[in-house]
Amino acid sequence: MADAQPLNRSARPQAEPAPEATDAKRRHDPDIRGFASDNYAGAHPEILAALAVANGGHQSAYGADEYTEHLQTVVRSHFGRRAEAFPVFNGTGANVVALQALTDRWGAVICADTAHIHVDECGAPERVGGLKLLTVPTPDGKLTPELIDREAFGWDDEHRAMPQVVSLAQNTELGTLYTVEEIRALCDHAHERGMLVHLDGARIANAAAALDVPMRAFTNAAGVDILSFGGTKNGMLFGEAVVVLSPDAVRHMKHLRKLSMQLASKMRFISVQLEALLAGDLWLRNARRSNAMAQRLAEGVRTVEGVEILHPVQANAVFARLPHDVSERLQKRYRFYFWDEAAGDVRWMCSYDTTEQDVDGFLAALREEMAR
Repeated sequence: MADAQPLNRSARPQAEPAPEATDAKRRHDPDIRGFASDNYAGAHPEILAALAVANGGHQSAYGADEYTEHLQTVVRSHFGRRAEAFPVFNGTGANVVALQALTDRWGAVICADTAHIHVDECGAPERVGGLKLLTVPTPDGKLTPELIDREAFGWDDEHRAMPQVVSLAQNTELGTLYTVEEIRALCDHAHERGMLVHLDGARIANAAAALDVPMRAFTNAAGVDILSFGGTKNGMLFGEAVVVLSPDAVRHMKHLRKLSMQLASKMRFISVQLEALLAGDLWLRNARRSNAMAQRLAEGVRTVEGVEILHPVQANAVFARLPHDVSERLQKRYRFYFWDEAAGDVRWMCSYDTTEQDVDGFLAALREEMAR
């Protein structure tokens, strides 16, 4: 056997040859449109341009970058000088972090039984956030002081989870809106009972556009303590933010965000998207477009005999009831979801990139299927 050769620790291993660069291939038909969700839309070109601006070179990680720092100034222009934004990956993460920030381990959150935190987040607020949801039925997705009081009791009862937070959604999961006065009354009611207020603003821009008021009018100015700000449904590629509106009401936000696996290392790429959305009027332009398309859709649907619109169309969602077999055939032509399949209820969502041609084509298909 030959003697072993001494290891040359200064020698570099030979690098594998780099694979030949290949162009990314488009794997979908960009002409296919649908009404399933505003999450189906791609990123707005201005958002993609902002990402390109933030790319290149090195920036500090975990939020210690210039884009995240500047984002605070932009957010305060909308939500007041005490506001502080904590970018996160997604809406469920925003809600879980925000609710944890307002509750003790024995705390509970009062919400509508249709709330996203109850129906569509796989139990994350309870399993990950470690809190209890106290749900109340609502006819239109909206809480009232009277409905809140169904669960707002027993603060000294050690056998019951303690109501500490009221969570609202603006828009609600049924596409309805609170007025500014309604949110102010709910905040006053909650605060009088020693509770704090969280607002799930996954579609907050659509609400502001529909009400024709600044976002601050029904958030910090109305008494909301913490906000889950949504951007992905309004043109962003990814990312949302927890916006603390009442700093005295929350604790350890930085630690909660990290503990909840919502701290992005390359946070500049979330922050620059939020800046692009909020620094100008992109957030409002996008929301007005999707709202207008929902109104166009609703107006057309009302002329189709046998189709019933279920809730007021106040933002970018249309809820309707029609024969189940018609919906199944229509789904083969346009994507959308059943809301209550047994009842024949469906939801049609418009996006910032929905066009008049998209709506008119869908209405034509609906009329054809209803006539079969």
